[in-house]
Amino acid sequence: MRLPKQLRLLARNQLFLVFLTFSLVILSSNAVISKSLISAEQARPVTLDSEESYQVSQNFLNINFGGNYYPRLAEADRFYKQGDLTKAREIQETVKPDFEPAPPPASPQVDAENLSPAGKVYWRIANQGMEEGLESKIFVPLEKLTENSPDFIPGHLLLLQAYEQYEKDEEALAAIERLATLYPEQTDVLDKRIELLVKNDKYLEASIAARQFAIAYPDDPQASRYQAIASEYKRKYRNKLQQDQIISGILSTAVTVVFVGDQAGFQTGAFLLAGESEAGKSLAQAYQQNLTLVNNSQLVGYVDSVSQNLARLMGRDEFEYEFFIVEDPSPNAFALPGGKIFINTGMLQLISSEAELAGLLGHEIAHSVLSHGFQDIASNSLTSLIPFGEFVNADLSRDQEKQADILGTRVLASSGYSADGLYNIMAKLKQLEPKSNWSNSLLASHPASETRMNYLEELIQRNGYNRYAYEGVERYQGIFAN
Repeated sequence: MRLPKQLRLLARNQLFLVFLTFSLVILSSNAVISKSLISAEQARPVTLDSEESYQVSQNFLNINFGGNYYPRLAEADRFYKQGDLTKAREIQETVKPDFEPAPPPASPQVDAENLSPAGKVYWRIANQGMEEGLESKIFVPLEKLTENSPDFIPGHLLLLQAYEQYEKDEEALAAIERLATLYPEQTDVLDKRIELLVKNDKYLEASIAARQFAIAYPDDPQASRYQAIASEYKRKYRNKLQQDQIISGILSTAVTVVFVGDQAGFQTGAFLLAGESEAGKSLAQAYQQNLTLVNNSQLVGYVDSVSQNLARLMGRDEFEYEFFIVEDPSPNAFALPGGKIFINTGMLQLISSEAELAGLLGHEIAHSVLSHGFQDIASNSLTSLIPFGEFVNADLSRDQEKQADILGTRVLASSGYSADGLYNIMAKLKQLEPKSNWSNSLLASHPASETRMNYLEELIQRNGYNRYAYEGVERYQGIFAN
């Protein structure tokens, strides 16, 4: 029997109040969170010692540049600080490898007359199919057209229209994601992406998509509009989470928490409701309790100063950025929601300059700024609310890595550092790939494939970023000597 509407609303509100009580208890208990999120056995994986990290760094120099690479960069730094940028560049050019000129990006096309003969046939058949309502003449031609002519925007948009018309929502979302990856600067594509996400009640994803554009293209005339859209759908997401997801799913899990002791699903809802900053703060507290952190004020202060200078340029001032050094020889770093960044001593041993440190930190900060970790929690792509091993080694999508590369490298270059800092780290990490037992290295979650390195090279070249700016060799090595 169905209850009257007023009684249903009353019961729903009462259940929501019960949930809030439970969530406050869970969020206020760091000990409970820590035990359920992180096991002591997971918290201290050791896969690489400092001597091996140092040796990898030296091998990288000898193979790629020769032994005088960093001494020459240090010499260039001295001229750079004196204001002699020409001399600094001349010195760096003697030791840095040349990058290939970047090919021009494919421009989006809208005129069917520019299609290949086969493309024109696919386009004609698909339009006939839409007019006649024949699926057999719609999807196969359009899918082939968008695959063979990805720069033809009308083909993608017609395919999206067809997916919507025939209620193929999953296919439509996948198609718009592909198109947005190809042309992230196209606002018409972004608008369609947001529209489809909202249609499927994916308010958080819509908010993040809008915010990512505003951060990535701050000078675009529509950047402020997308910031407003991001705020609007963030509010709608929180309202929906409170009214639907929490009561229907997570509250039932809360009963399991009380009688069975299983807290994972309940904590997921509590973290999502709390928001990025609070979720990151609670997670960071749990990590701090279970990891061995470096307390050397000089080292921590140095990393924090470099990081804060980068974070100020990232566009998420609402975050309280914190940076932690973990006593762990694995060359790794990871970002939690809300601007909480952890970097291992093994990674600091692998790095040889402040520009490389800034490249790594810029990339990790970008993951937080672009809400990648929070997005993964919300989409349930990580299990059991990010246990230590899973969060640190969780596979980030190719799109997420590219977004973090773009934003991190832009901020790196605009901060006055040489723009190839992250590239150099990836080149070093590339040497670790044969060491498959190093599962806790950055390679596990940040692929350092040849394709990735080529992309970073192209990114720097295409945007005209300066590879011959400040390296900070002596400053870095003076801080982290041995």
